[in-house]
Amino acid sequence: MEAWQVAVEAALAKKAEDIAVLDLRDVASFTDTFVICSGLNSRQNQAISDEVEQQMKVEGKRPASIEGYQQAEWILMDYGDLIVHIFSVRARNYYELGRLWKAARRLSVPKEN
Repeated sequence: MEAWQVAVEAALAKKAEDIAVLDLRDVASFTDTFVICSGLNSRQNQAISDEVEQQMKVEGKRPASIEGYQQAEWILMDYGDLIVHIFSVRARNYYELGRLWKAARRLSVPKEN
């Protein structure tokens, strides 16, 4: 299973919403993939982040950094070749990363369990 798939499964386990996976290999040099998702509140966003970190650790991957965890409006988890963005709905609508990176190919994401 690829790292982005592990992150998506972990996010789904914590009921993340509106999950998108962007393949950035042809449009960016700093990472290969973005996983973007939303939670309904800061507590859920932190739970999503915790689950992603736990499941990635099982796969032997640790983040280089995690930003925004305390405020939990936008949590950024940097795994090098994968960056996970966990947004509040308000922050996601404001920053619109999907639109900013519209040249990236979207990968298929499984629906909720």
